[in-house]
Amino acid sequence: MASLVSRFFQEWTGGLDPRQGRIAVFEHIRDIPYSLSVSMTDPKTSPEQILSLGKGYCGPKHYLLAAMYRKLDLDVVYATFPFLWNDPDLPYPPELRRLSAAMPVAYHLACRVRINGRWVLVDATWDRPLAKAGFPVNEHWDGFAEMRCAVTPLRSAVMTAYCRTATNEPCRDSQDAGLHPLDGEQDHGDEEDHMQYYRGKTGMRTSEQIGQIARFYPAFDAWLTKLRE
Repeated sequence: MASLVSRFFQEWTGGLDPRQGRIAVFEHIRDIPYSLSVSMTDPKTSPEQILSLGKGYCGPKHYLLAAMYRKLDLDVVYATFPFLWNDPDLPYPPELRRLSAAMPVAYHLACRVRINGRWVLVDATWDRPLAKAGFPVNEHWDGFAEMRCAVTPLRSAVMTAYCRTATNEPCRDSQDAGLHPLDGEQDHGDEEDHMQYYRGKTGMRTSEQIGQIARFYPAFDAWLTKLRE
């Protein structure tokens, strides 16, 4: 029996040309409702899990996107962006703003995909209903262009000359074919490399920080549910 990933891939891309196929895959994954209430930390199983549960966060969304884009014969690497949940651009209610202010540095996952010889950021994090609340949802993608990052990345200690990260807007030159990370971005060639990086960073969290995360996640998910109503 075909895997769940293979079945959905055929359903989403059957009869489409390469550009239409990558747009369709992106849009379907983007519109899986974002949720922090599920644990999908294994890159090998999370693509099936997110399809089965019908919700998930940036990690499993982009593990699934990478798996399907590789079925389209596209080169994919993972892009990790350190960020803070206390984003002033998000219209948090007061209690959630208070909780977000206490959150430690988090690590957002997206993908870089080689399309027509160029590496572009593809970010399927926020589902479309969240756009009305000001989330940077990537809509109307043409299948070629660099996307906005779902978060505002933190800068690295040494800022590179060619990028800006004061916002989450794309800053890749339209002719740039090289794999040049944004300032603060870490790129990973495969799932193992990404997980090694991620575990190294999050493994240093204190018990107090873990408690802050446990309070923030369900409150954030409850807020998103209200926003979608």
